[in-house]
Amino acid sequence: MAFSRKVTKCLFPVAGLGTRFLPATKETPKEMLPLIDRPIIHYGVEEAVSSGCGDVIFVTGRGKRSIEDYFDRSWELEDLLERRGKDDLCRLVRDITQMARFSYVRQSEPLGLGHAVLCGELMCQDGPFGVILPDDVMRGDPPVMKQLIDVHECHGGSVIALEEVSPEDTSRYGIVAADDVGNGVFRLKDMVEKPVAGRAPSRYAIMGRYVLSPTIFEELRSLNPGAGGEYQLTDALRSLLLREPIWGYLYRGKRLDCGTKQGWLRATITMAWEDPELKGILQEVLGDEA
Repeated sequence: MAFSRKVTKCLFPVAGLGTRFLPATKETPKEMLPLIDRPIIHYGVEEAVSSGCGDVIFVTGRGKRSIEDYFDRSWELEDLLERRGKDDLCRLVRDITQMARFSYVRQSEPLGLGHAVLCGELMCQDGPFGVILPDDVMRGDPPVMKQLIDVHECHGGSVIALEEVSPEDTSRYGIVAADDVGNGVFRLKDMVEKPVAGRAPSRYAIMGRYVLSPTIFEELRSLNPGAGGEYQLTDALRSLLLREPIWGYLYRGKRLDCGTKQGWLRATITMAWEDPELKGILQEVLGDEA
């Protein structure tokens, strides 16, 4: 098969159970929790589309139907808004469905990020593709995914978003060993998933944005399950390192971690503070503490 080098597809693993937000996520996917006036997943899709990815693939699971409904047409709602003269709102909800070409594939059981990516093989096997983990809302100019695509177009191979973290936080992330080649680009030599404190090979942590070569699927198929029977993407990337270059990029932008209640609240306050109308409400509620 002849591979394209242009990145036009982006995969979103969204089959997770969202247990950190229970009971809110008992029936509502965590990706659909609101961040100001849009669900969390909306921001990731906007990033992918703004980066040139016209095809968006969701790896979903049981209980994720509302994600499909959100990106599908709501004829009844559009008709109601039109009849009530709310044309701006009608365009707003209609535009959501026209952001990209949306596809869906089911992950039948939660077997880890590596398995989720493998579920998208049939849709992403013809060239390099993006992966966005929507728990992290990334804000950059250009978009963070576009920054990774630019590195891929310059150097080839796969590209991983990196962020420099404090020494005490290295045990929370996958950490890379890498050679600095300049301009924020690193050639990866190894990766360690959540290293023991004091044993991390660097302070550069893997964040939730990837541009992956389709060769990753061969490595994922040959993986042995790790702890909890899960298939880890990091393990497949370590094997891929022996065959192809993998680059890390110290992305330019700000990350809002919406994967925990604390992070989601911080992200909500951060974005509200930047909105003139909502900032006033925050100041009113917090009083002198603001």
